[in-house]
Amino acid sequence: MHEHIRKRCIRLGELLIETRETVRVLAKMTGYSKSTVHKDLTERLPTIHEGLAEQVKEILAYHKAVRHIRGGEATKNKWKERASHE
Repeated sequence: MHEHIRKRCIRLGELLIETRETVRVLAKMTGYSKSTVHKDLTERLPTIHEGLAEQVKEILAYHKAVRHIRGGEATKNKWKERASHE
């Protein structure tokens, strides 16, 4: 694995732990695609830095567990916004 990819994986892992943001938000913050961020965090990072990868895994599991709630809130807000424009 190239050194710049290893550094990127560690940087993304540390940023996730620091901010606790979603993969989508991290991708926007860093300019990488969601696919790259996700692959770096879930596939590449465990082979580079096991301890960091475990912390990242916990945060990603939390985001996965609450995504249905976020989706419901987004839909609720969308319909509330539409109703206020009528």
